[in-house]
Amino acid sequence: MRPSTAVDPWIVRRPPNPGARLRLFCLPYAGGGASMYRIWGQSLPPEVDVCPVQLPGRENRLHEKPFDRLGPLVKTMADALAPHMELPFAFYGYSNGALLSFELARELRRRGARGPEHVFAAACPAPHLPDRDPPIHALPDEELIAELRRLNGTPDEVLQNRELMALLIPLMRADAAIHETYVHEEEAPLDVPITAIGGTDDPKATREDMEAWQLHTRAAFEVRMIPGDHFFIHSAAPLVLRALAQDLHAVLRRLSMPRFA
Repeated sequence: MRPSTAVDPWIVRRPPNPGARLRLFCLPYAGGGASMYRIWGQSLPPEVDVCPVQLPGRENRLHEKPFDRLGPLVKTMADALAPHMELPFAFYGYSNGALLSFELARELRRRGARGPEHVFAAACPAPHLPDRDPPIHALPDEELIAELRRLNGTPDEVLQNRELMALLIPLMRADAAIHETYVHEEEAPLDVPITAIGGTDDPKATREDMEAWQLHTRAAFEVRMIPGDHFFIHSAAPLVLRALAQDLHAVLRRLSMPRFA
């Protein structure tokens, strides 16, 4: 199956890399968009086609209604990304994106479809762990904004811009609801290597939370801790990319090895 050459709202990238041997689908944190991954291709192996995933309701898809439940979003993503899965691929998900990556891998397995070569789950506790934080998706606007300010992931100039926040609050509520209404269902562990990546000073996803991801794979597992809080993807971007580049080189070497039935 060849990927479509038409404009695809789900993938934001330069033209596909004709020399790629691996696609890396990158999923954003709550409230984030594909632009957070826009320059990653410059720091990762040239054989990797970086494919930032743009979910409805953000950036160039701001006019679309965002999903507020994980199940329907995962099923829609499985359909939407299928034309791009003719190459081996991996998932990199950050916070909410990590949960989406995990459930997308399970959905592909249920369908009998090709699964990822690797899952990189960052800044998100293992999916079976209970949420320690009280829900925020139904808070009044001002209280929701106060919570976003406490998390330190949204620039203060954005939080103070009432017109901009009027556009962003529905997305923030929907993304929070995806996480807060999620109910983990027991299934067999994945036969997919998982790398869990946490921030050393992230109270929302501690080292123990990241180590618990090991329960969800029968394949190789590793924990990486990066200096920083919940948004170390920005504050420690060079370290994040350097470690990911090393891991992707390992995935590429694995792809080059002969496979036996």
